[in-house]
Amino acid sequence: MNNISVIGLDLAKNIFQVHGIDSSGKILIRKKLKRSEVLKFFSQLPLCLVGMEACGGSHYWYRELSKFGHTVKMMAPAFVKPYLKANKNDRNDAEAICEAVQRPTMRFVTPKTPEQQSILHLHHGRRLLIQQRVALTNYMRGILLEYGIAISRGDKEL
Repeated sequence: MNNISVIGLDLAKNIFQVHGIDSSGKILIRKKLKRSEVLKFFSQLPLCLVGMEACGGSHYWYRELSKFGHTVKMMAPAFVKPYLKANKNDRNDAEAICEAVQRPTMRFVTPKTPEQQSILHLHHGRRLLIQQRVALTNYMRGILLEYGIAISRGDKEL
């Protein structure tokens, strides 16, 4: 494990897949890790490049793995897909991530701080509430129309 230079990490809820290679591209590690084992595993590795898809939890793992000194890069899943060599599964995804993170023209996702994520979640939650309110008022207007009561658009009259 001392010669690992690049790792592709496929994130999941409980079982993570690791694909590690050396500088010549030789596969040194293919391993499943439980969520509870991930930090210990990466704390014992020499510094390397770690690639992962930008998905739920990826910003957390970016921050945690960066604390150990690893260079961590996140990519949009759509940019990883062309590097998939076989059927889609966690093991093949980790290998594709490992391949994609090394590409010189790859575009990476900018990591967000917890504060930035909190603001984005707040805005997203507000947008969802507005959508639900509009859907509910439209539903109620439709029901009232069935009884001959016409209400104009908007929620001012309800």
